[in-house]
Amino acid sequence: MNATEMDELDFGDRSRLNWQTVTALALFHAGAIAALFFFSWTNLIVTAIVYWMAVSWGIGMGYHRLHTHRGYRVPKWLEYFLAFCGTLALEGGPIYWVATHRRHHQNSDTDLDPHTPRHGGFWSHMGWIIFGNSMHSDTERNGKYAPDLLKDRYYRVLSEWHWVPLTVLGIVALIVGGIGMMLWLVPLRVVVGLHTTWLVNSATHMWGRRRFSTKDDSRNLWWVALITFGEGWHNNHHAHPVSARHGMAWYEIDISYLQILLLEKLGIAKAVYAPNLADLAADAREKTGEALPRAA
Repeated sequence: MNATEMDELDFGDRSRLNWQTVTALALFHAGAIAALFFFSWTNLIVTAIVYWMAVSWGIGMGYHRLHTHRGYRVPKWLEYFLAFCGTLALEGGPIYWVATHRRHHQNSDTDLDPHTPRHGGFWSHMGWIIFGNSMHSDTERNGKYAPDLLKDRYYRVLSEWHWVPLTVLGIVALIVGGIGMMLWLVPLRVVVGLHTTWLVNSATHMWGRRRFSTKDDSRNLWWVALITFGEGWHNNHHAHPVSARHGMAWYEIDISYLQILLLEKLGIAKAVYAPNLADLAADAREKTGEALPRAA
């Protein structure tokens, strides 16, 4: 990788800790541990609901399948709402997230991949977050990889102030349910959500089964799919990145796609791209004689 490429992606010094990010993550993990001393069924249920909204609606259906890959279309108000839900996961604003993921697909499992597992499992899981430069608020630089979002004022503002919705949620939880509810809804839920999402970057590029012969190391990992509402069918996704459907067989549970399918049935979602595994296999046999398709 030459200096121009390094500057273009702005990784920064991979040996230098980003103390701002490290401090924030340390505080959130400490808060997550403290939350365990404030267990209640109310806290658990409310946290589970918001986790679903943030990880499935916000990250899976929104940031990933809609904003990054445009695997389906919804009215602008719903597109905006899903992006709002995405900010509750504390994974940056929509422009940053989309830019990072598009770079990942362009350079999967190479030195130009922001979270390549070829620098080790820890790097792909969270090392890429805590080392080097923080790009979360560099909207203009990230916008080069997400020009479609950059031209929309809502996404620019939401990206610049992505931490505000979570802060407001924390204040409301503190007022309504006290310190215990706040600790469950913010640090505990965020920490669990971060690690489950990061497992898609790390675990599903190291372990699991490969249905498609992609050029990267992506794999399908059922247990990651379960805790991320379908994101763990990662080899399927890398073979067909535009597909709104990641679980391509009946036994591959993909909750986020089922919700998109419901929106389609209600006439809200349009242009849903969702290939069926049987159709892909039949098409491959017709064209090449292979039992399963091989991704380019």
